[in-house]
Amino acid sequence: MCGRFALDLPPLKLAEHFNLVEEADYALSWNIAPSSRICSITADEQDHRHARLMQWGLIPSWAKDASIGNKLINARGETVAEKPSFRSAFKSRRCIIPASGFFEWKTENGVKQPYYISFKSGEPMAFAGLWSKWNDTDSCCIITTSANSLMEPIHERMPVILNVGQWETWLSLGVNQSDLLLPMIHPHDAEVMQAWPVGRDLNRAGLRNDSGLVVPV
Repeated sequence: MCGRFALDLPPLKLAEHFNLVEEADYALSWNIAPSSRICSITADEQDHRHARLMQWGLIPSWAKDASIGNKLINARGETVAEKPSFRSAFKSRRCIIPASGFFEWKTENGVKQPYYISFKSGEPMAFAGLWSKWNDTDSCCIITTSANSLMEPIHERMPVILNVGQWETWLSLGVNQSDLLLPMIHPHDAEVMQAWPVGRDLNRAGLRNDSGLVVPV
């Protein structure tokens, strides 16, 4: 799964990197947790990209109340096209969730040790996501897949990370064919990624939120 991530790229830099129409309105964060309002990228009918703030935790349009979003922070890539909670969004409401890196926990000697995972290049990641509108709330989730060789010793799952060449197709409102979309759902190339253990202050969301959370220990 993916239950915590960081985004420390300034809005202007993010707009340039993802070729957005406008700058996003978000605060830098090294401890983004579920239910937070996070930066999400969507495209319009002309394939222009826009940054929007959405609640992390998908609330399907048919939901009776918003609490279901607490259980839908991730969507398993293996079933995303068929599961009722996600299949409609998979066809027509896909998004990219930008991140500087993400965290995962590994149990070591009975203790949950957090690790920070990012690109060696320092470039932001583009998580494959889905979004939905429920009443006046826009919400989203991150699609996950099996772990690559870097992640396997840490956790069995990881976010789906899109390559630059996949962004346009993934975001396009004119694409709804599973045969074009499902091949994008796979573990990212481990050779371009890095991981290291970080301090356990991260274990409590809200305890702190600064760049020290991604410093190796």
